[in-house]
Amino acid sequence: MSYHKTKSQRARELSLVHTLSRLGLEPVRESEREAWYLSPFRRETKPSFKVSKTLNRWYDHGSGIGGNNIDLVTKIKSCSVKEALAWLGDGSIESFVQPPPTIKDGESGIQIIKTMTLEHPALIQYLKNRRIPLDLARRFVSEVHFAINHRRYFALGLKNGRRGWELRSKYHKLCASPKGVSYLQYGHKKLCVVEGMFDLLSLVKLDPKWSHKADILVLNSLALIGKSKEILSRYKRLELALDNDPAGDRATQQLMGEFPRARDRRKLYGGHKDLNDKVSAEMPPI
Repeated sequence: MSYHKTKSQRARELSLVHTLSRLGLEPVRESEREAWYLSPFRRETKPSFKVSKTLNRWYDHGSGIGGNNIDLVTKIKSCSVKEALAWLGDGSIESFVQPPPTIKDGESGIQIIKTMTLEHPALIQYLKNRRIPLDLARRFVSEVHFAINHRRYFALGLKNGRRGWELRSKYHKLCASPKGVSYLQYGHKKLCVVEGMFDLLSLVKLDPKWSHKADILVLNSLALIGKSKEILSRYKRLELALDNDPAGDRATQQLMGEFPRARDRRKLYGGHKDLNDKVSAEMPPI
């Protein structure tokens, strides 16, 4: 009994702001004493969910209820006190994060709120799960906070050449329009072409010298190959590192047919679907 009391007490003393962040919720406004959120219990456009930082308690003005960390987690997740204590105590980050509503690429439903250096524990854990070191990721991607239908989310963000953002997390695979390629120029005569954000990160993880010997083009969608031909035509050598799937096969054959100097480099990760599949399968945990 004393053990559970101690565990409960520790859970109540955890920062509510941190708990809400782990749950994927960020304040709309805050001060030293309080933070205001859009309620996690319903849709709203004006924040009515208040956290007192001095008392470490929350109160939802719309429903007239409040409480501590345990009350919050049990209500949001409809779980037992025991399950809430286990989550609050073991530091699990991703298991309770809610996925956003589905939005197709190109739809104008994503509002970028802020971008910052990658810091959020859930995103760092997501990178660890995919065997990408934090210091490497910070070279190429940012932490992006965005809103969909007035609800706030966060993800890894890779900026494209049209000032849009490719957004990735355990639950997100979105694009804040406009859609475009991400072109990393280092002044080399060779260009490596990959499909997406994690292909870029995995490429550099497998061989840190890539940025010292080649420029890199991240297509962000195979549909953008046609719009990338002016970039491709500038290079004396093209290294193609697309996915090992039928779509990747077709795109590789198309590019090799149009650019005789292009080479298929997928043997580097033969037996794996893509570069990150190889890294996740063969690299030790971080």
